[in-house]
Amino acid sequence: MYDANKLVILDRDGVINHDSDYYIKSLEEWLPYIGTIDAIARLSQAGWTVAVATNQSGISRGYYDVAALENMHDELNRLVADAGGNIAHIAYCPHGPDDGCDCRKPRPGLLEEIRQTLKLNTLAGSWMVGDSLRDLQAGEAMGCRPVLVRTGKGRRTEAKGSGLAQAFIFDDLTAFTDWLLSQ
Repeated sequence: MYDANKLVILDRDGVINHDSDYYIKSLEEWLPYIGTIDAIARLSQAGWTVAVATNQSGISRGYYDVAALENMHDELNRLVADAGGNIAHIAYCPHGPDDGCDCRKPRPGLLEEIRQTLKLNTLAGSWMVGDSLRDLQAGEAMGCRPVLVRTGKGRRTEAKGSGLAQAFIFDDLTAFTDWLLSQ
């Protein structure tokens, strides 16, 4: 049984792995930040449920296909499992910004998918960790506590300042994990 108060939802690119303005198109380009795999495993080992919510518009743009994305996610799951952790669910939006879908962050569709998959009544009390305002907005729409990390686009997001009044801000996923596990 899952508990929203013990759930951490992570954005992928810029939080777990390096981001690129040219998209992460293949397993070879998918490079986790130092410490992120261990941070996810530590959360799991401490009784937290970890899920991922990621916009992947490169699919609709034709830069890569679902099989390439699944290769990246299989590797993420394998690395986390090898480190002693688990990712409960990975939700992704394959649509572009003009497709009008409900799943592309800042809309909360990916988080709703996670809520339904984990059979939770609510996501209120869970954590949404991202490097962009749209990550935090999607989480806030579902009652999540917003966390901005400075990796990826996080420093640019922090510099803009807008919409971050409620956000907890950390240098990276490892720093957030260290803090959360010390509470």
